[in-house]
Parts: sequence; structure tokens; C-alpha cells
Amino acid sequence: MDFKAKLKDVPENPGVYMMLDGDGEIIYVGKAKNLRARLKQYFYRSGNKTAKVMAMLEHVADFRYIICPSEVDALVTENNLIKKHTPRYNILLKDDKAYPFLRIDMKEDYPAVRLVRRLKNDGALYFGPYMQSVNIKDIFDLIHTAFPLRDCSHDLSSPSRPCLYYHLGRCIAPCTGNVTSERYKEEIRKVVAFLRGNDKEVERVLTEKMKKFADEENFEVALKYKNKLKVLDNIVRKQVSALPKDFNLDIFAYETNGVLCAVNMLIVRGGKLVGGDNKVFASADEDITSYIYQFYRAVPPVCDEIVTDGVEDSLSLEKAVSALAGRTVRVVEPKQGVRRQLLDLSHSNAFDAMEKHGTAEDRRTLRTKGAVSQLAELLGLDVLPERIEAYDISHISGTDKVASMAVFVGGEPKKSHYRKFRIKTVEGNNDFACMKETLMRRLARLDGDDESFSVPPDLILIDGGKGQLAYALEALKESGREDLQILSLAKREEEVFLGRAPKESVLLPKDCVALQMLQRVRDEAHRFAITYHRTLRSKHMSESRLREIEGVGKARAEALIKKFGSAGDVARADVADIAALDGFSEKLAEKILRALNVEENPNSEE
Repeated sequence: MDFKAKLKDVPENPGVYMMLDGDGEIIYVGKAKNLRARLKQYFYRSGNKTAKVMAMLEHVADFRYIICPSEVDALVTENNLIKKHTPRYNILLKDDKAYPFLRIDMKEDYPAVRLVRRLKNDGALYFGPYMQSVNIKDIFDLIHTAFPLRDCSHDLSSPSRPCLYYHLGRCIAPCTGNVTSERYKEEIRKVVAFLRGNDKEVERVLTEKMKKFADEENFEVALKYKNKLKVLDNIVRKQVSALPKDFNLDIFAYETNGVLCAVNMLIVRGGKLVGGDNKVFASADEDITSYIYQFYRAVPPVCDEIVTDGVEDSLSLEKAVSALAGRTVRVVEPKQGVRRQLLDLSHSNAFDAMEKHGTAEDRRTLRTKGAVSQLAELLGLDVLPERIEAYDISHISGTDKVASMAVFVGGEPKKSHYRKFRIKTVEGNNDFACMKETLMRRLARLDGDDESFSVPPDLILIDGGKGQLAYALEALKESGREDLQILSLAKREEEVFLGRAPKESVLLPKDCVALQMLQRVRDEAHRFAITYHRTLRSKHMSESRLREIEGVGKARAEALIKKFGSAGDVARADVADIAALDGFSEKLAEKILRALNVEENPNSEE
């Protein structure tokens, strides 16, 4: 399909678009304030697409769209279509995990604190959700330890005998008919204040009870109250000091590596960080607006603010979520301050969850074989780059010119196949010509006996930009191997130049594992070239030092370097070891050692 021609008929209204594959299946649903502008971002060249979006576009055969009255309607329609079609490139929130809440219905004469997993629009007070890091059972137990509330479901319409909890001091027994509704609700209001962030009353009650039982020498019970105070202290320590105690925030952060994405949610209630959770997906979503709306469709919001930086249209999200809540819920995208710090913490949690997702073997496979597959998909390579050979040049002002060949197989280094070259034909400082010589010498040995050279590369990686690639392409042409896939990676912007279109660059997403692998391969070739150059330069400097000694020419200097490694190592050798070499005598050995040691210690006296 000619997408650019079809885009001319797309309106500039808000709406929802659907990407279809060759079988007509909906593989992605998105929303837009301006349908034409949004779709152009997909089908026109752009360097800011995520890896998953680039991969998805390889499978897109057509698109459709639905015009909506507003951006909010587009968000709702998008959510409905995602629920209906479950497209494989959308973040799909599973509703199989319900988080716990605490529910208090103040309309009852004697309200109880109930643990529930579903919110209802029934006028009751709900506190939560409680996720990891804070155990809701600890909070539930603290409430019933500090406040004498009922924990039963008995019918209180007629008086009855009090239960054991009354005798233990854990309930004031409204079941007896001797407690007024107002007296009971005094205790409930203290619980509500505690759940909204005021922990002083709970601390006071627990401390008084601990001291009381300690004074009565009932140390076992006193120890239980001491442990409750530790639990309370653990909750209090999660206070976000710069936030007012009545602040309720939901923080969302999104991270992706091009194959997986992770969403982290942190919960702040009453100014305290009371939990968080991570979800990891395989998707192409470029922001988390849809995910946040899906979340609140399943779990109506009880927060006052949503803090995030991962949404394209915060105002539409704010209106849509406020409609679900029946009140205003602000969406905040902070640049600094405590909210920014919390959001950064959320990003760190999301990134950590993504990096640690699956087993260690899964993560290793993602960085290696997964990166190889992603690279082939993103760049449209004809052959899966199972074997990648990377080349780099190293020298100082055109002297001691060397080249390296680093080899990665299946995304992992194969060091036994690394090879190094001393440049032979290039005069002066000309990296381009050095690269051409290196490749021509390497390709000339494809039919040889060397276990590395005899295996043709699936992909050749050149460190550099268009200039280096042009000379490398000349080498392929003159060697008769234009069939080999080749690309260059330029350091400044990490632009990729492909051999099949050397004048145009491709910007891979910074967060994709394919680019990270290319960087590792490129950096390894650079390290290997630098190491070889330093070794060679050190050898030449050692030879030069040795040849300055009377009686030591080129052949003898090379023999010494071959045997001992460097001039410094020769200086530490024994006379007998040097004299044992062909062409050397004991007298010459003593002369060499004397000269080298004087050079090492110029102020010493003979």
C-alpha cells in the first residue's frame, strides 16, 4: 500500500487509529489529537521511533481510523478497542490481580474496618491500594490493637453478650447495646485520621498499653505492643517529608529496551509511600496513557494526583480519569521537587524490573540472540547477522598503523576468532585507506585454512561514518564480495549507515538492545586495536633502546624482544640467559645489562 498517498485523505480530527497486518488482523490501536499528524510520524522517516514501533511497522499492511468528538472520547474508544481486540503490540493490562483496600462505611451506625479487593461506588471510604513493601495485614492489626473496634459481622439490632475481644480490651462491644453510635464513631474517626497520615494517636495508645503491661510485669504482652510500635515506626519512616500528610499520589513510570517494557506504580497515601508494583510487557506502546486509563477502569482512583512523565496528552487523561472518579484528579508532569524525586524513583524501579525480568539465562539471551534478531528486524537485513565482524584502525600520527578484527557470534564475543593486522601499503595518516587494505586482506583469505578468516561474516561493522563506509564498500567490490552485508556506526550520534543505502543514516532507538549490542561490538574492536597498537609501539620503542647499545643491531634486538618481551624485561634478565641466545656472548650480555641499568638509573655510580 502507498501509505503516503492514503495519508492525504486522513483528517486532522481527534480519533483512534488501528494498524492491520497482511491478514487484516488488528495488531495495534492508538489515539491521537490529530490523526493525520500522528500517522505521518509512523510512515515518514523519523529517528525517534521506539524499537518495537519500528518492528511493528514491518508487519503493517494497512490502517483504519475512527474520528472522535474529543481527545477524551478517543482515549475511551481506544480502551474499548484494546479490550475487544487485544492487539499484540499494545500494553494489555490483565485484570487478574486485585489489590487490597480498607473500606469504612460511615453511614452504618457501627462501622467496621473491612479488607476488600474491589471498589464500589457506594459512598463508603476506601483507603489503598496496598501493594508491596507495606503489608496491609500489619496496618489492619495496628488498627485493631490501638482502637477498640468491632471485627465481626453480627447483627447489632438487638443486644447480646460480648465476645472474647471485649474482655481482651480490643472492642468496646457495641453488641451489648451499651455503646452509642456517636461514641463508637469517635474511635472510627481516629482510624480515618490514621489512614490519612496522622499516626500520633496510634503511637500514643500503643506506648501507653506497652508501659501499662510492663508496669504489671506482664512482659510477654508488653513485648507484643513493643513489636507493634516497630511496625508503626516502619510505616512512619516511609513518610515523604516534603509532602503534606493529606497528600495521596499515584506515580507511574515507563521504561523500555525495545523488546520489553516495564511500568512501575508507586502509591503515596497520607504523605507516606505505602507500596508499589511493577508490570513487564512485550509491546509497542510509546506512552502509558492507555495503560493508566486501563488501570483506573479496573481500579477506580482514590488518589488526588497522578504523577507521570510518560503521557502525550495529560489534559485528556485528567478529564477521563476524573470522570471515572466522579471528582477532579490532577495529572502532574513534574520537572523538579519532591514529585520529580518520586518519579525518578519510580523510573529506577521500572528499569530494574525490566532488566531483571525472567531468568538470568533469559536476560542473557535478550542481550545476545534477542539483540541479533532485533537488529535484523529493525534494519531489514536479508541475512540474520549471526556472525558479526567489526573493524577499527589505530595509530599515532600515521605511525605504527594497525587494524583489529573483533568477532561476535550469536551476540557474544568469540575471542579465538579475533585477528589483528599491521598496515603495509598505506603511507601517512589515512584511516580510510587503512580500512580498505584491512578488508581486502581479510576477504582474500576466505578460502584459506585460518579458522576465522575462512568463515564469511553475516555482517561487517565499520567504526566510522560515510567516509569509512565508502572505502569499505570499495574493498567489497574489488574483492567480488558485494553480497556481504555491511554497515558503519558513527560515534557522535550513533548513526547507522547501511551499505545498501550509504548516503542515508538510520537512528536506532537509544534504548534498544540491538544498538547496545552494536556499541559493544564496536567498542570491543576499538579496545582490541588500541591494545595491539600499544603492544607494537612498546616493542618498537624497546627495539630502538636496544639498538642504541653498541654491538646490538636489528636482528639481535628482535631476538631479545622475542625472548624477553621488552627492554625493561631484558634489563631484569640474568647474564647467562642473555648469553645463551644465538649470536650473543657473556661479554655482550654484561654490556647490554650495564647499558640498560645505567639508563634506568642515570644517577647511579658504577
